[in-house]
Formats: sequence, C-alpha cells, structure tokens
Amino acid sequence: MTEFDRFTLGNGLRVIVHHDASTPIVAMNILYNVGSRDEHPDRTGFAHLFEHLMFGGSVNIPRYDEPLERVGGENNAFTNNDFTNYYLTVPGHNLETAFWLESDRMLDLAFSTKSFDVQRNVVVEEFRQNYLNQPYGDAWLLLRPLAYKVHPYKWAPIGIDPSHIEQASMNEVRDFYKRFYNPCNAIMVIAGNVETDEIKALSEKWFGVIDKGNLNQRKLPVEPEQTEARSLTVHRDVPYDAIYKAWHMCSRADDGFFASDLISDILSAGQSGRLYQQLIKKLRLFSEINAFISGDMEAGLFVVTGKLIKGVSLAEAELALQQEIDEICNNLVSEMELQKVKNRVEAMMAFSEMRVLDKAMNLAYYELLGDAELVNTLVQKYAFVTINDINAEAKKMFRPENCSTLYYIAKN
Repeated sequence: MTEFDRFTLGNGLRVIVHHDASTPIVAMNILYNVGSRDEHPDRTGFAHLFEHLMFGGSVNIPRYDEPLERVGGENNAFTNNDFTNYYLTVPGHNLETAFWLESDRMLDLAFSTKSFDVQRNVVVEEFRQNYLNQPYGDAWLLLRPLAYKVHPYKWAPIGIDPSHIEQASMNEVRDFYKRFYNPCNAIMVIAGNVETDEIKALSEKWFGVIDKGNLNQRKLPVEPEQTEARSLTVHRDVPYDAIYKAWHMCSRADDGFFASDLISDILSAGQSGRLYQQLIKKLRLFSEINAFISGDMEAGLFVVTGKLIKGVSLAEAELALQQEIDEICNNLVSEMELQKVKNRVEAMMAFSEMRVLDKAMNLAYYELLGDAELVNTLVQKYAFVTINDINAEAKKMFRPENCSTLYYIAKN
C-alpha cells in the first residue's frame, strides 16, 4: 500500500507527497499533461523537442545540470503520446535546490537562439539515426499511420518527419511552451523522507507565484472503428524479413485493459510464452517474436512483432502466428496459465515500488489517469480477470478486420 498526501496550489499545480523514511534520497517528478497527441499534424515532434529544450536553461539558471550535479542530484525525462515526464533525485538535505531548478524553468524557460538551434539539431539527428538509418527503425513510423487514420496516435513522439522540427520557428516553440508548460497543466510528486508540511511550504515558496496558465482541454478526433484488414509491404536493407501486426484495443482506463495486458503476457512473457514455445522453439519459424500493448491513455494497439528465420516464407510464418491468435480466441486458457501471468504482474508491480523514484512516477501517472489512489488497486484489478474475460477480450480484439499488418521484406 502506497500512502500519500495531496494538495493543490492556488495556481492549479497538483502536489502529491509520499513519505518514505527508508532512504536518504528524495525524488521529484513533474508530469506535464502534454504529449505528441497535442501537436498539429504539420508540426509534429514538438513535445519531444521540449523534452530537450527544458534542459537548455531558464532565465535565471543558464545551465540546469550544473547546480543539480553540485548537490549530488541526477535527472532525466521522457516523452510519449500522452504526457511528458521530468524527474530527478537528490539527497534529502538538498531538496530545495530541486524546487529552485524546476520552478524556474516552469516560470520562464530561456529561449536563446543558440539553445534552440542546438536542441533542434539534436532531435533531428536522433530522428535520422534511430528511425531512418537503423535497421527496422522506421517500422513503427509505418505501422502507426496504417492503423490510425484520424487520431494523432498515427504519429510517434519523435514526429512524422524531421522537417517539422527543422522548419519550426522560435515563435511556434514559445507558443507551445506558454500553452502547455504551466502549473494547472502539471502534477508534481515528492517522494522520500519528507513531511507534507515541509513540502507545502516549499511548493508555495517556489511554485505558488507562477501564473496559472490554461488547462489543456483536448478535443481530439475519435478514430473510427476499423472495418477491413489493412496491409503494407516495404522492402528495406535489413538482414531478415519481419512482420508487424497491430489490432485496435481499449484505452488505459477501460476495464478490458487488464485482460488485454494479461493476453500479451500469455502470448509473450519470455521463453514460457506461447509464441516463443510454438513459433521459435517448436516450429523454428521466427528468430524473435514479441507481443505487447501500447498502453496509451486513449484507445491503443495490441502489437505482435517478429523477425523470420532465413528461408522461411512470410506466408508460412503469418499462418502459424494466426493459428496462435485463433487458439486464444477459440479455447479458454487454463487457470494455471492465467495465474502464472497474474503472479508475474504482481511481482513486477512489487518491484516497481522498491525505488522511491518509481513510486513518484507511478503516483504522477495515475493521478493524470484519474486518481493516484489507482496505484493501490492495480493488483486487485488484474486478480479479478477471469478466463472468460480473457476469451471475450481476445475475440473482441483479434477480429481479422481489426488488424493492420506491415510486411517488412529484406531486399537481398
């Protein structure tokens, strides 16, 4: 059970405090309610760009990393479709340094031409190196727009094309910052050997004076139900053929999410997963194969990816894969197999509660999802999933017309 207190500042900043006396380290996690789904289709990659720009210095602190490192702190960040998350750890007696640093870049980020040019080049180079010049790197860039036609999940956080960032103007970047990076659009979690009264005082001192800004109220297009199977074939300079399949699934807040997550573990939880046992170990059709869910806050994707063994045809591999999908739709899983993956989920959740930083991240995420208290009910929600729930969700999800397939063929 993760216990916590929470309060909201007058400017809308939500603050959660988790007391953990077992560690001298304090974690600060600030989650901004902005992700790639909030971008304009002609200017994608902005949320990811800001992940970098936020470390470029604020008006009063030209170098973010230096003062944090001087007091023994570490920091990082990540961006996804739904939100952007900044986090740091610091020795407890130096916690106020973290408040000083984070409040200043929320108050007034420095937009120097030099910093903008440097970070823009970094993001463009990351796009080219990780997605365009790496084997199989563009697969997700191809699969998303195949599965999504109107929803902004059709592009990845890195963006649609590097030109969107290359052509971005300083005014566009400033507008993006003013629109999203403000107190009423953020959740701050402090976890460690701290007291709530202390955190209230520090929060008021460093964040209370920042202007509220505007709440991010989304009006995103709803993805229509997919009514026919889709496919795309590409030829690339890669060593082996690969296949990528994506089925539309429910949102993170839907009760069906827990069954879908367990289905992915039944199919692909390491070497005991069905896909490994049947398609790699027994039939020797794939060299690697994985099933996973995107875990998006809105309706996401259930994805299966596999690289074929040399000489195996795509038709043979896809048929065998489809037989495994049909099996989980047509026949009930055993109670023992379901309990095994439930135990795995419970163990992973227990492990994620061992580090104070992980607890801070989890509390911020579930508060964004609706209520931080959800972190204490997850194990129970997985435990309540039945074999009939698994069967029903599999049948609902794995309909042929609900599937988009990318055939990734090696040129030679």
